[in-house]
Amino acid sequence: MAPSHRPSHSPSDSPSDAPSGTPTTPIRYPRPLRPGDRVGVTSPSSGVPEPLRKRLEVAVATVEARGYEVVVGDCMGGSGHVSAPAAERAAELMAMLTDPDIRAVVPPWGGETAIDLLPLLDFDRLREAEPTWLVGYSDMSTILTPLTLLTGIATLHGNNLMDTPYRVPEGLLSWLDIAALPEGSRFAQTPPGRHRTSGWDDYSVFPDVREYTLNATGTWTRLDSGGDGDLEVEGRLIGGCIETVSNLAGTPYGDVTAFARAHAPEGLLVYVEAVGDDDALEICRNLHGMRLAGFFDAANAVLVGRTSAPDRDSLTQHEAVLDALGPLGVPIIADVECGHVPPYLPLVNGARARVVLTPTRQELVQTLD
Repeated sequence: MAPSHRPSHSPSDSPSDAPSGTPTTPIRYPRPLRPGDRVGVTSPSSGVPEPLRKRLEVAVATVEARGYEVVVGDCMGGSGHVSAPAAERAAELMAMLTDPDIRAVVPPWGGETAIDLLPLLDFDRLREAEPTWLVGYSDMSTILTPLTLLTGIATLHGNNLMDTPYRVPEGLLSWLDIAALPEGSRFAQTPPGRHRTSGWDDYSVFPDVREYTLNATGTWTRLDSGGDGDLEVEGRLIGGCIETVSNLAGTPYGDVTAFARAHAPEGLLVYVEAVGDDDALEICRNLHGMRLAGFFDAANAVLVGRTSAPDRDSLTQHEAVLDALGPLGVPIIADVECGHVPPYLPLVNGARARVVLTPTRQELVQTLD
C-alpha cells in the first residue's frame, strides 16, 4: 500500500518556517537487543549466490555468538539481481518488522532495485508497530531512509550482515554494539585513520575472513570555503546512498524537509555516500538533483562518505560535491567512513548528533534521544 504520509507544505519550506515553540514529534527508538532476542535475515534487494553461502553461514554464526537467535527468511535467492519477486520480498520484510519476537532485521547486503518495494510496504502498520531495528547500507538506504522519514522510527545505516564478521577497528562500533544500546545512550566514534583503497575480499575463496585489509591512511576532509577554523556542528542524522536515495528526492518517500519540520526544527546533519561505480560527473548530477528537490534544505552540515568512485579529467569526486552542494553555504566534511569503502562508521537515522573537526580532533557523537 502507498504511504499515508503526504507533504502538507511547499518543498521550499524550511524548519525555520515553523512557528516558535511548535512541538515536535520525538524519534522512536527500537528497544535494545538483549541476549535471546531474535534477529531476522532477509534480502529486500539482492540475495546470496550459492558460492557465497558459506560466508552467510559465518555471518549468521557471528550474530549467534553474541547471544541472539537468527531467523533466515525465504527471500535469499541469488540467481538474479533480486532475491525474489517484489511482493514476496515486501511481505517477508513486513512480517519481520512487525513480528514482536524479532528485534532487528539485517540483510546480507544491498543490491540494485529495492525501490520496487516502497509502494508495497504498509507504512501505517509499521508506524503503529513496536519499532524494530532495520540495519544496512547501499541499496538498503532506499528502505531505511523512507522508513525513518515516514514513521519517525530510527533506522541504522551500518555494516550489512556479510560485513559483520570483520573485527571493528579502534574508534568505530559495529551495528550490533549500537543496536544493543538503550534509548538515551550517547556514543562517540572517531576515524581510525586507515581505510581500504579498492576491491573486496573474495568470500567464495575466503568465507571466514575477519580482518580488513586497510592499506591506506587518511582522515576527514573539510571541503567548504569556511574550512580553516575549528568546526562543531549539531543536528539530527538522515541520509544514505547517493545512487539510490537520489531517486527518492522530491517524492513522498524522500521528503526530508517535512521530517525536519516534524522532528528536527534545530536542523539536520545530512550524510551521503557514493557506491563507487559512478564517475564524478554522474555524482555531481545526482547531488544537484537532490539539492534542487530540497533534500539538503534543513542541513546544518553535510557529511560525505569516502568513495573509490572514479574522478574525471575535469572533475574530481570532491569537486563534484562542492559544485553541487557548495551553494548551500554549510560545512561539508568528506571522507567519512559511512560508505562503501571499509571500515564502516554506523549512523542512526533520526539520532541527535554532533560533529567536531579540528586539527587534533575528529569525532562524531550520537545520542539516541
